[in-house]
Amino acid sequence: MSTHHDPAMQDLRPTVWIGKQGCTEATIEEIAAQLKKRKVIKVKWLQNTEVDPEAVAAAARAALLGVRGKTMVLAERGKKEKK
Repeated sequence: MSTHHDPAMQDLRPTVWIGKQGCTEATIEEIAAQLKKRKVIKVKWLQNTEVDPEAVAAAARAALLGVRGKTMVLAERGKKEKK
């Protein structure tokens, strides 16, 4: 586990939650809408929910900035992406 603390992971509060149904089309639309407003968002999901962060980012046409546990940080594409 990395000890590097990404400021984006620390400062952001989760604004999208993925529930028992997993990542639905409505969830993807909500992520896309929030990215337009905020540029960077944090998405959290339930412990027993299977989520593929890369697939969620691709579906929402977002850049995946980081994943820690059951939380991911997404940015609007077009911003400088970290690899």
